Amino acid sequence: MSAKAARIRLVQFEVLPGRPVENTARMLDDLHAARADGIDIVAFPEMAVPGYLLGDEWEHEAFLRECEACVDELCAATQGLIAVFGSVGIDWTRRNEDGRVRKYNALFVAEDGERIGPEGGLYSFVIKTLLPNYREFDDSRHFFDVRKLALEEGRTLQEMITPVHTSKLRLGCLLCEDAWDSDYGVSPLEHLAQAGAELFINISSSPFTAGKNHKRNRVFSAHARQLQRPLAYVNNVGIQNNGKTVFTYDGSSCIYDSYGGQLASPRVFAEDRLTVDVPLAARAAFGQPLPGRDTGIDNICDAILYGTREFLKLCGVRKVTVGVSGGIDSSVVAAIYAHLLPPTDLLLVNMPSRFNSTTTRDLARTLAENIGCLYVDVPIQESVELTQSQLDGLEIRTPDGSISESLQLSGFMLENVQARDRSSRVLAAVAAAFGGVFTCNANKSEATVGYSTLYGDLDGYLANLADLWKTEVYSLARHLNEDVFGREVIPQGSIDILPTAELSEAQSVAAGKGDPLIYPYHDKLFESWVEWWNRATPEENLAWYVEGTLAEKLGYDGDIQALFDSPRAFIDDLERWWGQYQGMGLAKRIQAPPVLAVKRRAFGFDHREAQMGVRYTRKYLAIKKDLLG
Repeated sequence: MSAKAARIRLVQFEVLPGRPVENTARMLDDLHAARADGIDIVAFPEMAVPGYLLGDEWEHEAFLRECEACVDELCAATQGLIAVFGSVGIDWTRRNEDGRVRKYNALFVAEDGERIGPEGGLYSFVIKTLLPNYREFDDSRHFFDVRKLALEEGRTLQEMITPVHTSKLRLGCLLCEDAWDSDYGVSPLEHLAQAGAELFINISSSPFTAGKNHKRNRVFSAHARQLQRPLAYVNNVGIQNNGKTVFTYDGSSCIYDSYGGQLASPRVFAEDRLTVDVPLAARAAFGQPLPGRDTGIDNICDAILYGTREFLKLCGVRKVTVGVSGGIDSSVVAAIYAHLLPPTDLLLVNMPSRFNSTTTRDLARTLAENIGCLYVDVPIQESVELTQSQLDGLEIRTPDGSISESLQLSGFMLENVQARDRSSRVLAAVAAAFGGVFTCNANKSEATVGYSTLYGDLDGYLANLADLWKTEVYSLARHLNEDVFGREVIPQGSIDILPTAELSEAQSVAAGKGDPLIYPYHDKLFESWVEWWNRATPEENLAWYVEGTLAEKLGYDGDIQALFDSPRAFIDDLERWWGQYQGMGLAKRIQAPPVLAVKRRAFGFDHREAQMGVRYTRKYLAIKKDLLG
């Protein structure tokens, strides 16, 4: 390291959750390579040793001891350079507020085999100040933060948030959320700047969300420009999960100069190293202008392909079965797996009943022909009729015969029988015989209001489209054809055909009868309930309807009055779907497969819910009463 510059390497690698030994071995290799390349400072992501989203694995003391041993190995391997990395910091003499051993989300700095803590700090590691507790994050469940520690010690935050003074420079060390400080009462960045930090390093484990990189670039660039110091950001790749929700990590590691310009890793969703000579002695520009927004379907497609591939690897799955109907959702799912698997490991199954049209059956076969994968037809009409014959008129009674009645399957029940026969019987058995798993093809629109069958089309090992609204599924289909495959893999007919479940005569494709959802409108309505930061309820929706601003508020391009010819029709529709969202839709989501998150508020751990029944505010009921007279 010269007096005027530091050669910094950011190591963007796949952190394996719950695998500290494997992660450490990888990091040791990178330390050796950095030393050979003359690197001054090498930085790894937050929680690079243990992984981040681990559930209550943090409660196992044997796991914590293994993490400690791995930290010791890494620190001992820092001869001739400075290493910055994340792991869990442990104080075995203190307790968290849950009575368990004291744990910190910590950043370690080591140089020449020795740990270096912050100036005047209590520990030989930096402690995360701002613990996020929103969306997928649950930090305060497991970790103690600097604000609590300062109160416990009777010290000020300025005394607790200080740079790490290495032999070469003063590092302002931050852990992920510590740089997203606008919603908090303390700014770790400002404290570090006031204490003379010469270079900021933010180590993160930040899951991908469409548009997040654009926001982070704006926020971090502004920090670097305002503080007139370079800021390095390193993030991991891979996938991690909270059980019900699977999150991808895209890396996007970068360094911002003191004017806010950026030098970024050229690869996302891939392991990479970013090496930059960062001027330190004076304010200097070495970056480029910030990139544009990254909210397009191409960005989302990359995340879905990457997350699906990594989840297959995590589960040890090599073969996949997809139930294909000829409709858009199953066609897109099949195309995704066609991009990831050889044709011999992908099996498409069409399971027609008497309600399935020749049109959709032909589209399912055309899809398989376009992909070139395995395909089979397994008709279900005979088995559905067997179920009906066994149950219709079936008499049930108490053992003494004093109470009896007979069962009858309604048309609606027979629709669900078909869906369950396809998934629970055919797909489950076919996937087992094929030696793999079968998919859940549900989208976010269906999941929101439970427009799916429990133990039927809601089954599967992963729901990789369940964070996309139906209208976004169509956009993804076009992108896959035009940009990923460069040819028509998903038949144009599947994109053009009216979406329908084809479970009864009332859903006949030939008769032009489709789903009860008006997707361009309902997607926007449901989005206001699920994805908005300040989520809407029928109270706001109805008030906007009365004001005549609903379409504008939702971002719907059409005419609300053209959809509903009266206030009663609008309210009936609103209450129908809100009742499903808070009722059976919620019950079904709890039992649904894991969702691959790509946007804000994915169902599962991200969108946390409790079954409380359908509820309306008094104000909503008052507006409704006034509107209907």
